[in-house]
Amino acid sequence: MREVPVSQLRLGNFADSAPWRRVRSVHGQPHHSGSYASATTGGHVVYESRLELAWLLLADSDPAVVGIFAQPCRLTARIGDRMRRHVPDFLLVMRSGTARVVNVKPADRLQDPKIAEALAWPGALVEQHGWEYEVWSGADRVLLENVRFLAAYRRPGVVPEAAVERAWAEVADGEQLAVTERRLAGDRPAHEARPALMALLWSGRLRADLSRPLSGESVLWRHA
Repeated sequence: MREVPVSQLRLGNFADSAPWRRVRSVHGQPHHSGSYASATTGGHVVYESRLELAWLLLADSDPAVVGIFAQPCRLTARIGDRMRRHVPDFLLVMRSGTARVVNVKPADRLQDPKIAEALAWPGALVEQHGWEYEVWSGADRVLLENVRFLAAYRRPGVVPEAAVERAWAEVADGEQLAVTERRLAGDRPAHEARPALMALLWSGRLRADLSRPLSGESVLWRHA
């Protein structure tokens, strides 16, 4: 464990970091914790609630995210006449080169003034350092269900790379998913072309309106 002034904090400080707390799963515990196999990091990222797991799925599927750290550090600052300490839930490394510190908290708990205040001062500290800060409380249910489904295709090798690249080369903008499947499958059953398209949707190379249930009527768009 090293102490680093916030003014000197750099993304490189987290290269070999470990989560601040040890996450344990015990029978009968009130919260749901575990370890998520991340496509972005190529390793496991711990979480301490189902809400954190939902956030992880969305972060892992975001092409703008290139790094994810759970419980990356403990922030310490004097606020007024008190020394305050806080362990953020996650740190994102963005493709743009910046960082985003994220706390995940249910919306109803944010109504508690003590919790709101406990999340406010870390945000101010992080933003003064030039990093982004977010308090996340959930997302649309349909979006989460779609991303959770697509996550089955997130790991390299689940779909042969050659099949993914062949689908990418042949997919057409503005075409419905079912039409694309039939065209790519050729003489094979249409559903055999689906895994490659799902892998492309997960990676963000293909886009569809995931705020609506994913179906054969979903329209596909290329996103290089």
